[in-house]
Amino acid sequence: MTPFISRFSKTTCVLSLMFMPGVAYAQQAGDPQGSGPIVSALGWLQGTLLGNVATAVAVMAVAAIGFMMLTGRMNWRFGATVIIGVFILFGAATIVAGIQSTVA
Repeated sequence: MTPFISRFSKTTCVLSLMFMPGVAYAQQAGDPQGSGPIVSALGWLQGTLLGNVATAVAVMAVAAIGFMMLTGRMNWRFGATVIIGVFILFGAATIVAGIQSTVA
């Protein structure tokens, strides 16, 4: 009798799991494509790095670096590195678009 009961129990468990609504919902994506938490965090980071506050800070940094280079308080190579870094940061979208158009 025991094998019949265990086989019956297994069959009952499998059938009950098949008709549970959770199994039907498991086939549905939790988030639409492109709206996950990582994408949201990267969007926030992009908005922060390219927003109005970042632009104002970058303008002040370039002005301060320029004055320090002109008065001889900073090495020209280090100053140029900072300024080129700011240009790359704000021109990243244009740079990537140019690379993509060259490849495609």
